[in-house]
Amino acid sequence: MSNAYEILSRYDPEFPRKRAGQLLTDTTEFMNIGYGDVIELDGKYFLVLRDEKERSFGVEDPKYWVKRCRELSTGERRILKLVFFERFPVSLGSMQIECFRSPRKEARILDLVRGDGRFMQGYSRDDAVGNNVRVLDVVKGDLLSLAIDSLDADHKTYCFELLPDILEKFSEACRAIEFLHRHGENHGDIRRDHLWLEQGTGNYVWIDFDYTYEFQENPFGLDIFGLGNLLLFLVGKKFCTTFNIPRPDFDGLANVSLETADFSLLFRNRLANLRKVYPYVPQALNNVLMHFSCTSDVFYFTVGELLEELLPAIDELRRGRINT
Repeated sequence: MSNAYEILSRYDPEFPRKRAGQLLTDTTEFMNIGYGDVIELDGKYFLVLRDEKERSFGVEDPKYWVKRCRELSTGERRILKLVFFERFPVSLGSMQIECFRSPRKEARILDLVRGDGRFMQGYSRDDAVGNNVRVLDVVKGDLLSLAIDSLDADHKTYCFELLPDILEKFSEACRAIEFLHRHGENHGDIRRDHLWLEQGTGNYVWIDFDYTYEFQENPFGLDIFGLGNLLLFLVGKKFCTTFNIPRPDFDGLANVSLETADFSLLFRNRLANLRKVYPYVPQALNNVLMHFSCTSDVFYFTVGELLEELLPAIDELRRGRINT
């Protein structure tokens, strides 16, 4: 049987022998897999370069079960997601939703969305002991949230000159999630670091589908609240929280009082009622945001219901009609 160095010598003769690691057909012990190891999967060889990192709240968290690799036969960069199981509860108001990782659910979605540019692309294969490994193409681009954060515009200029086009693209990202729902699948972990802006095309691309959840009231409800949370970020140009709520120089704004009802039901420190700090946000758009607030007693049951109110609000925003 070949070892890692023999495989590397065949495909990458310049690779230093002393850095060659293990040749692995069993990926169970992912914490022990690192640079120089070679993973054999369905007759293909993948050189492990490093663990992937996830950027969240300005911090990079290593994901030890996700490996940045090079496919040796092609030289292409790939991401290998190995099997890692975890469960945790999410609170939505008074309801507890059980969330958990499901590698085979992500594998199903990769098959479902093959060729659809709104989603990351890849395929899955089982390793020698039955672990489902997902082999992913690298999305070329960056987090949409970082692109939004880097825009050099004050909020009012952003709101009327840039936000309409951003929300048009976001509505297409919503339709992508609606496509999953129509096929009985959920994304499972909709948040700002799972939506990318693809370089060149400008497409919004969803990544990471391995979370799922059990929510009897609405099997897709957590996805819809995730979309609402992203919408709060896009309209605010950031999350307006109890720590950073802006105080623009508007008449009377200094006297505005914020109440619990003004904040998100899912994230209690994030402001949903953005007209309290940005009074020029059109009422129709703010009404969409308020469906995700603590004060709402009517929630969107489907993505279609969300889009029925969001799309006219985008048209109003594009026309520059400010309701005060």
